[in-house]
Formats: sequence, structure tokens, C-alpha cells
Amino acid sequence: MMKAAVAERPGPPEVLRVRTIPRPEARPGWTLVQVKAFGLNRSELMTRQGHSPSVRFPRVLGIECVGVVAESSGSGLSPGTTVAAVMGEMGRAFDGGYAEYALLPDELLMPVSTTLDWATFGALPETYLTAYGSLAALNIVGGGTLLVRGGTSSVGMAALSLAADRGLETIATTRSPAKAELLATRGADHVVVDTGAIADQVRAIRPGGPDYVLDLVGAPTLVDSLHLAARGGTVCVTGMLSGVWAVPDFEPVAMIPSGTRLTAFHSQDLQGSAGTEALQNIVDAVSKGTYHANLDRVFTLEEIADAHQYMETNQATGKVVVRIP
Repeated sequence: MMKAAVAERPGPPEVLRVRTIPRPEARPGWTLVQVKAFGLNRSELMTRQGHSPSVRFPRVLGIECVGVVAESSGSGLSPGTTVAAVMGEMGRAFDGGYAEYALLPDELLMPVSTTLDWATFGALPETYLTAYGSLAALNIVGGGTLLVRGGTSSVGMAALSLAADRGLETIATTRSPAKAELLATRGADHVVVDTGAIADQVRAIRPGGPDYVLDLVGAPTLVDSLHLAARGGTVCVTGMLSGVWAVPDFEPVAMIPSGTRLTAFHSQDLQGSAGTEALQNIVDAVSKGTYHANLDRVFTLEEIADAHQYMETNQATGKVVVRIP
């Protein structure tokens, strides 16, 4: 048997209950991982709220986790190997990381060598791989200026670390003036307090507009981001911090300025072996202090409802992690 945080039905954080359920067993193509930590993600809040029609309840949520191989029937990874896993329908089509053990498809496993503590390691996979993939989607060539909308999110701060390492000038937005100093310590060259209209502030810093825009807020700011970018610039929409999926009455010809490019990043692009080398490099950089882990707060499994409430009410600045002893 094992403990798991089960979403019994769609609803508020209280629908997450820690229950004792049967521990799964490894089978061909699937490896049993002893979960040591997992990060919380906005998509899990949306699933818990009932916005993922394909998900059937009850369900153990969790689109990522880190831990050690407990049992394997053919992955080639020995018991005790440190691994991470992200996406691949974790916590959606099958039970995910909100448990003491997770049965995961072999192809999702990313073996990693690290001496980081579990909570710090647990803050990295989905967050940093998303930031890494987003910068790749922007197709950054040489230098330039990057605007990060939603800078105090975990992905936003990870992007600042990666951008600084690439020599980019960075502008980060936050809705809270109190968080401006933190963004500066995380690598932002300029901080803009988002009061709903940021064009004048951004243009004062970069009159021609930023070369690249990473929009983590989502649909409500997309059109504004397209018009903020420099001519020939690129906007990558990755996040949905706003909780809004669609742009009403989106008219591409009218809303995308001439020469401006629009792209997106999907986390599955870096799952499993596709993301292993990148994640190892990220873990090594965090170990050396080159990148920040941006770990905000650590909860226990028994506090999972509190952790969801904390994230849902936008109290976090950085990554929220659950550590399992």
C-alpha cells in the first residue's frame, strides 16, 4: 500500500484527499518510481477544477515528479537510479506524481546525476524545461532584448536565468511592486510593474520594442504582446497564468503586425530522452549557483490541499514543491 493525494472529483482544493491505496507494480514498458518530490503546476489546478474534459475522476494528479527507480521490468535503469519525469499524460490519462510511488512509462524517465536535495531538484524539471523550450521556440540568434510577461512565476524566473546566461537584455513584468527587487536578483535588467498597460514603460526602455516576448500570462495579453514586439520580433505564448485559454474573436491578419512572428511551446517536446541532456545541464548549473532554483515553499503530501490553495490564490513567487519523506 502507499499514500497518495487523490482528486476525488472536480472542485476546490478540498477535493484533494490523502488516501491509502494499492501500490502499483512494474510491468513491461512501465517503471515504478519512488517519488521524493514533485512541483505544482497551473495545469494541475485547471484539471482539479474540472477544466480537463478527458480526465476521469478519481485521479492522482501530477504532471511531474523526481525520485528513484523502485522496480523496473525493462527500462534498463537499475533500482536506486535518480530520475525525473514530466508530462506524457501523467496525472491525466494515468495516475501521476502526487503519491509515494508512481507507475510511469519507461519513455518518460530522465536519469539525472545530482547531489541537490530533493525539494530543490523537484523544483526544476517542468519549470526549467518549459523555459528552455520556450527560448528555443523564440529562435534567439545573437543578442537582443527579451520581455518576460509574468516574470515572478517559476517559469518566468527560470527564463531570466537562462536569458542572462545567453547574454540577453531582459525586461520582466510583475503586478506587485514589492516583487521588483526579487526579479532584479533573478537576472532582470529592467522591471516593469504591470498595471494593465505596460507599453509606455517598455518603450521607454526599448523604443523599438523587445526583440523577443515570452508571454506566460496567456490569452488576455497576447495581442498586446504582439504589438509590443519589435518589427520582425517573435512572441512565444507558453503559459496561462491568467487561467484564460482563448483569445475572443482572434483575427490573425488584423491582430498580428506585419513581420511579427507568433509561436508557442509545448512541454511534451522535451519529455523523456528529448529533455534528458537539457535537464542534466540545468541541474548542474543550479548546483554551481549559475541558475536559481526559485524554490518558493515546500509542503508535505498531507498539506496538498493547502499547497493548491496557496498557488491558486497567487501567493507564490517561484516554484511550490511537495516533498515526500
